[in-house]
Amino acid sequence: MPTTVTTVTTSASPRTRLRGWWAVFSLTLALFAIVTTEILPIGLLTPIGAEFGVSDGTAGLMMTMPGLLAAVAAPTVTVATARVDRRLMLCALVLLLAVANFLTAAATAFWLVLVARVLVGITIGGFWSIGAGLAGRLVPPASTGRATAVIFSAVPLGSVLGVPAGTLVGDLAGWRTTFATTGLLSSAVLALLLLTLPALPPAEATRPSVLRALLRGTGTRYALLMTFLVVLAHFAAYTYVTPFLRQVTRADPGQITGYLLIYGAAGVAGNFIGGALVTRAPRLAFGAAAGTIAAATALLPVLGRGDAGALALLIVWGLGYGAVPVCSQTWFARAAPRTPEAATVLFTASFQATLAAGALTGGAVVDHTSLDAVMWCGAVTAGLVVLVAGARSAELRPPGR
Repeated sequence: MPTTVTTVTTSASPRTRLRGWWAVFSLTLALFAIVTTEILPIGLLTPIGAEFGVSDGTAGLMMTMPGLLAAVAAPTVTVATARVDRRLMLCALVLLLAVANFLTAAATAFWLVLVARVLVGITIGGFWSIGAGLAGRLVPPASTGRATAVIFSAVPLGSVLGVPAGTLVGDLAGWRTTFATTGLLSSAVLALLLLTLPALPPAEATRPSVLRALLRGTGTRYALLMTFLVVLAHFAAYTYVTPFLRQVTRADPGQITGYLLIYGAAGVAGNFIGGALVTRAPRLAFGAAAGTIAAATALLPVLGRGDAGALALLIVWGLGYGAVPVCSQTWFARAAPRTPEAATVLFTASFQATLAAGALTGGAVVDHTSLDAVMWCGAVTAGLVVLVAGARSAELRPPGR
């Protein structure tokens, strides 16, 4: 994860350190709002599709559009705004997020929803690439690691709190109310960023030549391959988990909300387990995460027809996927230790592009075959990651410490 080096001393006053931690908190809350907005359609896919008269596969474009735009926005926004104050950029991107949420809530046609999701994608790519590595500029060096962990906790918390809460609000008051509420949250986050973030003039520029050089590295290519396969497997299946639980498990909306909450809690646990394991055994950590996802998605069509089986497998799935972002980010960071911002740009772009491809692929499978089939496709693809992780060839050797 990127850490832009500036001169920060440990002798900073308590008041300065406190303001730095408030800035870290505001960044975390902003990323929480972004993650929640990005994956919120997973819990609301069926009611949104029903209102606009589109299939589950077509409704899955709400996941595909942000991913595609984020993949493009990550390098484009970072390079194009290399000389713009990072505080200004982060605030502008959160404002764009609020507009996207309010536009979704007021949409009168599905194409307007997709326009709003394009804006979400631009926010995702730009904010992650610029904001995810700012901890080192906000707190003293001794606290950078802890601050970075706090910022990245927004990812599992979006699954644990954001999506289940949004799904619950959608069940009680309609999906439009959910997006309006998320828009209000984004507006509050914008105010907090303006109050807490100091001026952050760009300290270094990420040039296209740096990104091209990274893509030629063996370690970077390995990270790209592993990330592509496991994220494709996960989102091809998980984007359609709500229709599966409704139609196959026969769970009611309240149960689905509870299932997603428990899945998210398992994801938090998986995040910390993966983070602890990847530093010692990166190949094992990535392979174990993928193997867990493969097992859960393969068994879901068989054992997920009852409530107990579905819940147990969602817990297993959550544990596996929770470890994926930290494993992927670690591989990218080790592949490019001298250019951390560029490494994060590649991580964000590859992750989001594959998320979009997964949702799109899963939608095609669902529309032309069945919900069971999309789970099995996810299992096969995740199984390939286990094979790649076990490869012993020199070309696939893990990046050095």
